[in-house]
Amino acid sequence: MAAGSGRPLAVPLLLLLAAAVAAAAARLYRAGEDPLTVLTAGTVRRALLNSSAAWVVQFYSSSCGHCIAFAPTWRALAGDVKDWESAIRIGVLDCGEEENYETCKEYGIHYYPTFRYFKAFTKQFTTGENSKGADRELQTVRQMMIDFLQNHSQESRPPACPSLDPVLSSDITALFDKNSDHYTAVVVESNNSYVGREVILDLIQYENIVVKRALNSDKPFLEKLGITSVPSCYLMHPNGSRGLINIVKPLRSSFSSYLKSLPGVRKKLLLPLELPVKENKEESTEIKQWKEFDKSKLYMADLESGLHYLLRVELATHKMLEGAELKTFKDFVTVAAKLFPGRQPVVKLLETLQEWLVSLPLDKIPYDAILDLVNNKMRISGIFLTKRIEWVGCQGSRPELRGYTCSLWKLFHTLTVQAALRPKALINTGLEDNPQIVLQIMRRYIHHFFGCKACAQHFEEMAKESMDSVKTLDKAVLWLWEKHNVVNNRLAGDLTEDPKFPKVQWPTPDLCPACHEEIKGLHSWNEDQVLQFMKYHYNSENILYKYTESQTDSSESEVGDTREVKDKNLLKKPSGNRENNILGQENIRDSESKMLDKLIGNHGPVKDRGKNAVESVNREESRQSVSFLGIGFSNIDMSLCVVLYVASSLFLMIMYFFFRMRSKRWKVKHYRSSV
Repeated sequence: MAAGSGRPLAVPLLLLLAAAVAAAAARLYRAGEDPLTVLTAGTVRRALLNSSAAWVVQFYSSSCGHCIAFAPTWRALAGDVKDWESAIRIGVLDCGEEENYETCKEYGIHYYPTFRYFKAFTKQFTTGENSKGADRELQTVRQMMIDFLQNHSQESRPPACPSLDPVLSSDITALFDKNSDHYTAVVVESNNSYVGREVILDLIQYENIVVKRALNSDKPFLEKLGITSVPSCYLMHPNGSRGLINIVKPLRSSFSSYLKSLPGVRKKLLLPLELPVKENKEESTEIKQWKEFDKSKLYMADLESGLHYLLRVELATHKMLEGAELKTFKDFVTVAAKLFPGRQPVVKLLETLQEWLVSLPLDKIPYDAILDLVNNKMRISGIFLTKRIEWVGCQGSRPELRGYTCSLWKLFHTLTVQAALRPKALINTGLEDNPQIVLQIMRRYIHHFFGCKACAQHFEEMAKESMDSVKTLDKAVLWLWEKHNVVNNRLAGDLTEDPKFPKVQWPTPDLCPACHEEIKGLHSWNEDQVLQFMKYHYNSENILYKYTESQTDSSESEVGDTREVKDKNLLKKPSGNRENNILGQENIRDSESKMLDKLIGNHGPVKDRGKNAVESVNREESRQSVSFLGIGFSNIDMSLCVVLYVASSLFLMIMYFFFRMRSKRWKVKHYRSSV
């Protein structure tokens, strides 16, 4: 139902509440239900440090379409190697959850999904080892897990993991005709086969059986055992009898199933593996309430939430911006500062950030310095960007659906339309006279910063194919609209599709009837009407400010028409950008000087960087601890006041004595002449 239609809700309130609860509880991976460990910021370090088992952890984002599509494969892998968990365990950590932002930054996660391997008995923090190869295939990941286990030294190998190296044929024959209290199975295979090692790991949680592997290089040995093909499994019983296992299909699953079903072979009664317990914090019982919205409108809450995620989360995966990354970010901020049709505090933040970036004489900038300005650590008056995600037109029926990707599309659609409506906005920025500029910045941003690597590759393919054909600002609007529909068409019916918001060609006939035509019975787009619709839909006049966060009370969502009217008065006026900036120039310059101190400190010698970091933190704490008459003064400010006061006093004293001496000389001179 469209917002403001006034019709009664057709769905009973109870059903809406149940849907809201289900949506709040839904996640890609469910602790206690999926055969893997769901890690969080509060548990990941304790799980990985000094663990008796190795780990492979998938760092993913619940808003990443490729991660959503890959989730069934990862769950299947975890179930397939569940019996291996005493040697190597599988975990997941959602970098899309706000509580995990800093943790993913610490582990250096740039793209999703990222797979990291952690050795057993690690004593110090490590970001893990990156996986190499085609890590999306279940069999490939399983084999990489085995290789990783074999890379452990003898001292650090998980205690539950037996040797995975092949045994000599002489060691096998030495076991013949000997009674034992357990079965001994020998998987004979080629050198590049993983079947034997997989069967060994499949049986590590079972007692009364030992599994080994041998290679097929000793031909007389194979003849003695009667082995004519590999892989094969030779079994020695506790009573001394032995022989080949008769298996129709020599597969890992066949061998493992047969050995697990032998008389006397049973799963060990192991104590449950100790899982890291999340630190005791008050669990949020708040249920995200479904927000009714008008799909014909654009919501500022979506755009501001997208900017918040872009600047504080996605960008945070890059500790240092330099080269092409820094150039891309500077250009993006410039375009956003000139074209974003937002509330004045947000626009002023973008303009401040843009002016600061342009004025910096450095070829690389630490992200923390950018974050300080975004978070307004310098206390510049009149700038603000929400720190809370509030999806409205981009809300999904489940937390992992739509969200940030939807808002990023909306943001760049808005920028292309604003560039077409205000062609002179970029004058004197160095970005003018280029009809592709917004598209090119979007292309570079997605390439360098967008978390979903597979999505970035798809967009790059589309850009290579036809972006160069864009010759006007209007064509740029239509190019992005067309490619968005190409993506919708490709993802229709995909696991990433929200069932409540199916991927359809947009705008739909109910939004823009004139956009749709039929030529000889086939659907066709009227691109002139589409362009007119896009310029209307993404114009500032079509933006609603319902659900946006107030600057004065950042903990409270402002809902209602009163807030909408008030916020509309804060819209950026294209002709008044420079006037609005004048009042904040001095604050901006002050912030630049303080930021430069921080930046120069970060570019010191490597050996002094740790010391500088500690001193920088101490300086920052001391800056924020001093307050006088409600005005924030840093220790440096106070010191400067004292120095200026002393200097002024000395100057006045010098001037006093100078004129005093001069006066005496004048009196003596005139007194003598008169005499």
